[in-house]
Amino acid sequence: MNFYRTTRLMLSGAAFFSLAGSAFALDGTDLLKKINAAYAAQGGTIAADSVDIDGTTVTLKNVTVKPTGGESLPIGEITLSGVEEDEDGGYYIEEAAFPDINKTEDGVTVTAQELTLGGISVPATPGGDTLDTMMLYETAHIGPVKVVKDGAEAFSLLESNLNLTLREDESGFDFDGAFKSMKADLTKTEDAQSKDAIEKLALQHVQGDITMKGAWELAPGTVDISEFAFDFTNVGKLNLGFKISGYTMAFMKSMQDAMKESETNPNKEQSQQALGLAMLGLMQQLSFEAAQVRFDDASITKRALDYAGSQQNMSGKQMADSLKAMTPIMLAQLNIPELQNAVSAAVNTFLDDPKSLTVKAAPAKPVPFPTIVGAAMGAPNTLPQVLGVKVSAND
Repeated sequence: MNFYRTTRLMLSGAAFFSLAGSAFALDGTDLLKKINAAYAAQGGTIAADSVDIDGTTVTLKNVTVKPTGGESLPIGEITLSGVEEDEDGGYYIEEAAFPDINKTEDGVTVTAQELTLGGISVPATPGGDTLDTMMLYETAHIGPVKVVKDGAEAFSLLESNLNLTLREDESGFDFDGAFKSMKADLTKTEDAQSKDAIEKLALQHVQGDITMKGAWELAPGTVDISEFAFDFTNVGKLNLGFKISGYTMAFMKSMQDAMKESETNPNKEQSQQALGLAMLGLMQQLSFEAAQVRFDDASITKRALDYAGSQQNMSGKQMADSLKAMTPIMLAQLNIPELQNAVSAAVNTFLDDPKSLTVKAAPAKPVPFPTIVGAAMGAPNTLPQVLGVKVSAND
């Protein structure tokens, strides 16, 4: 009797888990539908010939992506692993793996490997005014990228990574990214003048990295790009940064709606005019807070002066002296005496000993974009004061 009772219990348990597995099995069609709903906010649709489910792995086969107003782009097979459905009906995807790229056209072959997105959140209901209604990802990765022309490697990238970290209170997120070990071979340039300039500037083989850091604060719509740097060996490092406010979820949705409406208008000239007016209206919601451009020299300045001087039958030092003499004359035409003196001093310092050159704009308080446009159109010479522009060298 005990044997039969135990057997019945085991069979009952197996039946229960079987039913539970069926009840909680992933719905691949629903997942694709909700991915599409979120992606549509960015202006596009995703289609797949079939959706296969294997545990927590979802495979989308023969995927095509169609931007609004554009042509379908074949992607191939996308594997979504570690898929979980949330209590609210949304989904979390541990990783999305895309097929490698290998395309040849007009003698140029482009290859890219290890294309993945990680930590993808698919909202149950997109289009709201909070971050949980957006489709976000935590990481993006692309492995080796190569461009080969006529059998020779013209460009390569070791890898690129992007990380997005949602703040605990969901008030916004921080992000950073890097394009590592970019290499470009410019020795195959055919234009004689360009080839000469490349050789004189010692740019036959360019190598470097691109890095970026920033944050987006949701409520005030503050976008702060603290670093967007291009750092190349034996050239220099150019770092750009800016900070604006007003780029809220509502602003972003209004901009997307304006673009969608423009795409659906068959009269392209009329749609472009309407889009332009809509964008001008939206720009009134943005304010400028700060910006910076900084260049740290790594020997390119001297070579550039030597090359420019050779085109004028003079030495690099003579070219530098000529530029120092011309700078105040050119700036005088702009009628900005305060900035003119600062720029002239910075240019003189930098050309005498090229180390760094920095331009900063930091107004005492945020400046609405309409104010900037008005100053640029009515009194451009007041812009440096409106924006709090300062120029320095070797600091």
